[in-house]
Amino acid sequence: MHSNSQTFKLLLFFIFLGSVSKSNAMELLHAINEKIVTEELVLNSHSFNTHQRSSFTYLSQKESIERGLTILHFEKDKKIEYKTFDTYGSKEEVVEFLSTLSTMLMANSKIAILAHDSAAASLVGFEKQLFDLGLIQLSSLKGRQAYIMHNLNGVITEQVDDNSITKTLDVPTITGSEIVYFPKETFEFTPNINRFIAHAGGEVNGIKSTNSKNALDENYKKGFRIFELDIIETSDGKLVAAHDWNMWARFTDYTGTLPPTHSQFMKQKIYGDYITMDMEAINAWFKKHPDATLVTDKVNDPIAFSEAFIDNDRLIMELFSVMAVEKASEHGIHAMMSQEPLMAIKDDKTNFLKVNNVKYVALSRRIIASQKKLMLQLKEAGIKVYVYNVNFDPGKDEKYVHDNEFGLIYGMYADKWISDMNFTSASKL
Repeated sequence: MHSNSQTFKLLLFFIFLGSVSKSNAMELLHAINEKIVTEELVLNSHSFNTHQRSSFTYLSQKESIERGLTILHFEKDKKIEYKTFDTYGSKEEVVEFLSTLSTMLMANSKIAILAHDSAAASLVGFEKQLFDLGLIQLSSLKGRQAYIMHNLNGVITEQVDDNSITKTLDVPTITGSEIVYFPKETFEFTPNINRFIAHAGGEVNGIKSTNSKNALDENYKKGFRIFELDIIETSDGKLVAAHDWNMWARFTDYTGTLPPTHSQFMKQKIYGDYITMDMEAINAWFKKHPDATLVTDKVNDPIAFSEAFIDNDRLIMELFSVMAVEKASEHGIHAMMSQEPLMAIKDDKTNFLKVNNVKYVALSRRIIASQKKLMLQLKEAGIKVYVYNVNFDPGKDEKYVHDNEFGLIYGMYADKWISDMNFTSASKL
């Protein structure tokens, strides 16, 4: 296959001879480039030390991966399936990884493997099995090394680096019937509008994270009934809706000292058009919309905020410490436990949530694959998991999360309403 530069030079030569017009040559070059781009596989493996996300790109679609070893399986018709095994934290997943990999190699399946973060901790004790499978370098992989393997050219090829590896490969045409090793799992769920939280009020005119009255108005009309607002304090101790002061300053072109005073905050508009909100404005809006529920972010004082909000029955507070969750429980405030304190609990997580009457948790959708067992435990316990980081990775938008991850999780923080969803009514939270 010609490289892009070689192809370009060749076409210039044909143009010079007059056998190809300039416009036709550019169309041909574009088509060739498209073919080259879409048939390439790009593997990026990053160790823990780099603090970067490992990923692969195939058919122009980029996928970020989780901690451990990810197997990519290439099927006919340019299809691909993949699965990540947490080979850092789980011996059971190492056993599953080895069993799956052995079957794939025996069947001569075309595969690639890449590591992310610290992938090798639980591989200790399995060195001989890895060596016998032909994965010589993987059998001696250190805890914080990058690793890539593939057999796309018919032989096992491995590469290790202390920090990062980027490898671009041509994927051959796959023929014959192929086994599906990682069938897509589906989980039944009942559609209702309470599965969607309007992130920072929801997108308004294509702009995200405004936390503005305009965003609430617009997204209420579209169908949202649960609205997240980021709550922070002005310099004189007033609660207002804004993601953070630096972002707010960029949105408003404010050049004064940060944080601003309450008076200074209220004088500004987001992009000159969108109305900022303090507690008086927030309460007025929710009073006018009695079927709407507020979910807070950033604020971690459940008692003070609940006393400031108009209706605690329509308030859910995302909280960021065990102490704050316990305090909310003592005072009958609906708490949504955030990911960091939840994952830090060493004992039974679901038991802690039940004891403290916590019915909601907020987790990154990026950990779903590696925390499937926890997702199922929370679901069985009747605890609703809402995921954020929607639209954070390419292609992982609201529709993707709805079609691929609902059921295992309960709902999501969404920037946009999914317009083709039909809901007959809202169910109780």
